[in-house]
Amino acid sequence: MSPSLTVGLPGQGNRGLLSRDQMNCELPQPTAAKGASGVVGFCRMLHRVVHPATPTGHPGHCTYLRKDRPVVAPLFQETDMGGFLSLRSENVLVLALGIIILGVCHYTLTVKGSHLATHGALTESKRWSRIWELFFVEVCSSFSAEYGKYGHVKMHHGYTNVLGLGDSSTWRLPCLNRYVYMFLAPLLIPVLTPLVAVERLRKVELRSAVRTLGLISLGLYAHYWLLLNVSGFGSPGSALLCMFTTRSLLAHPYLHINIFQHIGLPMFSRDKKPQRIHMMSLGVLNLPRLPVLEWAFGHSIVSCHVEHHLFPRLSDNMCLKVKPVVSRFLQEKRLPYNEDSYLARFRLFLSRYEEFMVQTPPITELVGLQ
Repeated sequence: MSPSLTVGLPGQGNRGLLSRDQMNCELPQPTAAKGASGVVGFCRMLHRVVHPATPTGHPGHCTYLRKDRPVVAPLFQETDMGGFLSLRSENVLVLALGIIILGVCHYTLTVKGSHLATHGALTESKRWSRIWELFFVEVCSSFSAEYGKYGHVKMHHGYTNVLGLGDSSTWRLPCLNRYVYMFLAPLLIPVLTPLVAVERLRKVELRSAVRTLGLISLGLYAHYWLLLNVSGFGSPGSALLCMFTTRSLLAHPYLHINIFQHIGLPMFSRDKKPQRIHMMSLGVLNLPRLPVLEWAFGHSIVSCHVEHHLFPRLSDNMCLKVKPVVSRFLQEKRLPYNEDSYLARFRLFLSRYEEFMVQTPPITELVGLQ
């Protein structure tokens, strides 16, 4: 049985709180109940930020949840051939630059691209959303699109920090000590990802399994072929070593950010999980803007993670745009808006690794809510 923590929040009734229906469906009308007036104001503020030229007297549908513009083109522009061509050089500095370029581009496609595609935040077209999801998740990331969407969208976002459901427990490896986990384990991510995907294909229908296996193989072979034929690697071993190096370049911050932003924050039980606005404000944390990581991972994963959890289908650029509005709203309603630095979280996890990553986290119960 997990221990319990009690957190007090000011009793505000329903004023200023976003229910699940209000977050996902139509905005409240101006004649809504008095208790929802805070929600109406919040939605109008977001509406003005996203659509400044649109009148806000009648909010209507949640248009602020829609994409501001397609963001696929910049992702492809980042993956130019410069990195592959740089690897042909015998100059050590140029070679290192090529590896860095390929590593950053790889994570831009596999983390930022896959994350946005899984949420359907790249395009309004359902058909193209599916195409980009298969491309980014299966071809580029070597993972199953179905399991990616189920684990991330359905479970993690639907039950953020709820024990046994969306509590980020997949990132816990109690058998490893703190130094092995924080410094060495990230290097296994490029190898384990396709292996885990193949293992989970046993649980899907044959058609989907064949498609996923074919697309994963296509992505891995395409990377290998480009290194041999464009970069000029003379042996399969050197090409495979380069593949591993580029695919593990940002593995450490990728693993760290995934645990920093949820683990160590309040956890909730299945039968007593709070309203969505409390769950997201208490159980999600933003890191400061880090240029390279935001370029490769996206604003919604690094500095706008709270905003992303509140509005999962919002595009990456729009998460950054509504960040001041969300911060101001939560602070006005005296709700938490968690922020911390990467270094501070890193030190915290090293010092409290057993508590955060090995022991069962305590359950938080909220008091003072009507």
